[in-house]
Amino acid sequence: MDLLLISILNSVINAEIEFDMKEFTIKEIQDQVDELIQTLNGYWPPLAMLASVTEELGELAREINALEKIKVKKKSEIEKNIGEELADLFFSILCISNHYKIDLNSEFQQVLDKYQKRDKNRFLN
Repeated sequence: MDLLLISILNSVINAEIEFDMKEFTIKEIQDQVDELIQTLNGYWPPLAMLASVTEELGELAREINALEKIKVKKKSEIEKNIGEELADLFFSILCISNHYKIDLNSEFQQVLDKYQKRDKNRFLN
């Protein structure tokens, strides 16, 4: 690799927003996503973001199908990571929640409470 290309790659890498590698609350993750999106000219229109969720969900489904040997990948297809696909899907969902100013921390707690109350005796033998 020539020095000019290495210099360009280093410039691109150094221009990226760096995040600490620690555990975050959902609110902190939403804030980080918002910070990143604002540096990239803002959020897409809502239906485009929903299309992104659908696309990422399809990629996750493809990886699970391959992992479970339901639909084996072609040799030309790139091996992907299910964790990465889940994170891509989560990122897309966070973009929608941020666009609509939804506090997913609060909403998620309400959902957990709902499932706990509704299903507390549902799956007992």
